Formats: sequence, C-alpha cells, structure tokens
Amino acid sequence: GFGGYRATHGQMGNRIPGSIGCSAYPSRIFKGKRMAGRMGGDKVTALGLTVIKIDNENNLIYVRGCVPGPNGRMIEIRESNRGKALKKKS
Repeated sequence: GFGGYRATHGQMGNRIPGSIGCSAYPSRIFKGKRMAGRMGGDKVTALGLTVIKIDNENNLIYVRGCVPGPNGRMIEIRESNRGKALKKKS
C-alpha cells in the first residue's frame, strides 16, 4: 500500500508510491496501477431505519439508527420496497 516505510536513516519520502512504471519498454503505465486518489463521498443505502418523529417547525426528521455521512449532510429518505414482492405472492 501507500503506508510508506520507517522514517530512519535519512529517508525523506514518507508516503510516496515509488516507481510507477518502466522506462524504455513498455514506456507506459499499465491500466489498474494503484495510485493516490480521493476516498469517500460514495452513495450508501442504509436499510432498516425507522422514522420516529417529524418536526415541521424545525424542519427535522428523527430517525432511529445510524445514518452514514458527516453532520449536516443532505440525505434522501425513501420508502423501502423490500418485502413487497413477497407479500403480493401470498
């Protein structure tokens, strides 16, 4: 990974990736080479949450359970469609 190595014997690059490709041949970087990037911001679906209370005055919805993401993040609340197909068959 990019965890780096021990900061001893005058080593300066803490978390550099090292060599990323060859020089003469193939003179390119192969697809899929792991490189530094940005983590987070993924769309996540949290199932099994229950709406406890809706506060219209303060524009709040109280939910029982963990909601992923930082405080103040905009979330989308939808009615679940899990289990509805099973109820129609029986």
